[in-house]
Amino acid sequence: MHHPSDSERSVRAHRRARLAAKMAEQGGGVAVLLTATEKMRNRDADYPFRFDSHFHFLCGFTEPESALVLIATADGGHRSILFCRERDAERETWDGLRFGPDGAREAFGIEHAQPISTLDETMTSLLANCPAIWVALGSEPALDARISRWLGAVRAQSRAGVSAPSHAIDVRSAIDEMRLIKDSLEIDTMRRAAVISADAHKRAMRTTRPGQFEYQVEAELLHEFRSRGAQSVAYGSIVAGAENACILHYRDNDARLRAGTLLLIDAGCELDGYASDITRTFPVDGHFSGPQRAIYDIVLAAQHAAIAATVPGARFIDPHDAAVRVLTQGLIDEHLVAGPVDDAIAQGTYKRFYMHRTGHWLGMDVHDVGDYRESNSPWSDPGTESSALERPWRTLQPGMVLTIEPGLYIRAADDVPAGFHDIGIRIEDDALVTSAGCEILTASVPTAADAIEALMAEGKRSRS
Repeated sequence: MHHPSDSERSVRAHRRARLAAKMAEQGGGVAVLLTATEKMRNRDADYPFRFDSHFHFLCGFTEPESALVLIATADGGHRSILFCRERDAERETWDGLRFGPDGAREAFGIEHAQPISTLDETMTSLLANCPAIWVALGSEPALDARISRWLGAVRAQSRAGVSAPSHAIDVRSAIDEMRLIKDSLEIDTMRRAAVISADAHKRAMRTTRPGQFEYQVEAELLHEFRSRGAQSVAYGSIVAGAENACILHYRDNDARLRAGTLLLIDAGCELDGYASDITRTFPVDGHFSGPQRAIYDIVLAAQHAAIAATVPGARFIDPHDAAVRVLTQGLIDEHLVAGPVDDAIAQGTYKRFYMHRTGHWLGMDVHDVGDYRESNSPWSDPGTESSALERPWRTLQPGMVLTIEPGLYIRAADDVPAGFHDIGIRIEDDALVTSAGCEILTASVPTAADAIEALMAEGKRSRS
């Protein structure tokens, strides 16, 4: 059982106060956040439980069957109630210790705690004469039905002069904005997650050799994650050899690795609720061929250009645009796309080999919350650099964390020279926007081709 430190409790109390302040700006109300539900994998066996990110962000509680209620008044006052399971000696013998309401209140620094069995009754009471309910609208049919029951019970008291909330507000939009700019606790956790994931990728480079199966390399990653204290993978690991690397979300991880081909690994751990996300591509036998090196160096140059464009004040799309220009020019130089570069970009001919964006937000979720476009800006007019009826791209600010992951994926085709067939390369790092530019949290994993070959050679020597 994890007992939060004083600093963790303080940070989460501050987050709840910030949410209450946002609620007060709109007249106050009652916010309710339920954690995730346990889901059955197969008979008598559940999937490993993972808490809801918004819920955990505000209170840090990790047990299932729990909820957080935040009551905020228009004048800025607020209080919180954590609902959780009661202590149960028999169930704890089978499933592990529980905090119980009293233990949870003390450990997590929340003003009040009650048994989860009292949630419905308490919510009916709290929503009486409440101006608004703040909830994850439309997230779960069961939650929507529960809210309807709460509101129905309040409306049934109308003859006694009790009114129900006049409107519902999606609490997620307010929390999303808070989560987009990481605080010191989040940045510290993400740095530690990045180090673990980086070391796992280096372990994979040192141990990979022809004849292995992809899942054997995956096992090396998982060993490093768990042995270093990460609770889980942040997403299903992609370990894709040869032509499999041209499948963006390859999941089978069951092919045998062949000499002369490349291995693309997209994998990261989750540590204390926060994700890391790294991709590296390297030769199975430790040496890049001429065509492999040519494409690899194009992708690496594109990543360098994107990193240089990841600075405060830039638009979210700027790193992508910088990467696309380098990738497209490289494809022209290798006679895979016809130039000139501006025409190839305008016509989108590069998209045959590069079909995704160069990054996404990263945090508690591997594809983290937060709008990619400005939410409070007017719609752009047709004919501007943005498409018609689109808001401007978001401006990068210190504290945002995003991935930078250009790639090229060249499938075998009659119009593609044989040396380039089935080359799939992606290079991905995690970037924290700072006041001076960006900090690459995952920089300890080499990206230069010569450095990768040297690390793999070191692994060969240690095995011999």
